[in-house]
Amino acid sequence: MKKITILILICISTISIAQEKQEENYPQDINKKHEIKLNALGLIAFEWLDVSYEYLINEESSFGTGLLIGFNNDSSLDEYRKFSLTPYYRRYFSNKYARGFFVEGFGMLHSYENNYYDYYYDINGNYQPNYNNDDTKTEFAVGIAVGGKFISKKGFTTEIYLGIGRNLGGDNSSLEAVGRGGISLGYRF
Repeated sequence: MKKITILILICISTISIAQEKQEENYPQDINKKHEIKLNALGLIAFEWLDVSYEYLINEESSFGTGLLIGFNNDSSLDEYRKFSLTPYYRRYFSNKYARGFFVEGFGMLHSYENNYYDYYYDINGNYQPNYNNDDTKTEFAVGIAVGGKFISKKGFTTEIYLGIGRNLGGDNSSLEAVGRGGISLGYRF
C-alpha cells in the first residue's frame, strides 16, 4: 500500500511540475499588452476593411476599438454598412492570460445607407415600388458579444466572435439592430 501511495505522489508531483514548466513556455503572456487584428471574415464575405486594436488591462480584461470601412455597397449579405467605429470592453473567463471564452460590451458609431421602398401609383393606376437609397444615416448603438480567443506560442491570435446591438434614438426608417462578428487574425506584442 505504501508503494502505491508513494507512486501516486510521485506521479502527481511530476504532473504539477510539468504544468508549471508548460505555463512558463508561453512568452505571449509575459509583458505583452497590445494586439492588432484584421477581421478576415469581414474582408472576404462583406468587402469591409475591419481592423482593431486591443489593450490588455490584466489577465481577465481588455479594452479596444475597431474601425470598419465598407468598400462595396452591392454585397448581398450586408449592403448597408459604410463605416463604424466600435469601442469595446472584454472580460475573459479562462485561467490563461486574456484568452479563451470572453463576453464583450460594445458601443458602435456607424453610418449606413438607409435603403427603403416607397410606393406610388403609376399612370395606369398600378401600385408600384420605388427603391430609394439616397439617404445616409449615422447612428450610435450599444450591444453585447461573445467569443473565443486563441493564441499561439509566437503571439499570433485568432478570435471568433458574434454579437448584436440596438440603435439608440433614430426614427421609423432607421435600423433597429446592428450586428458585430467575425473571424479575426492578429498579433500580440
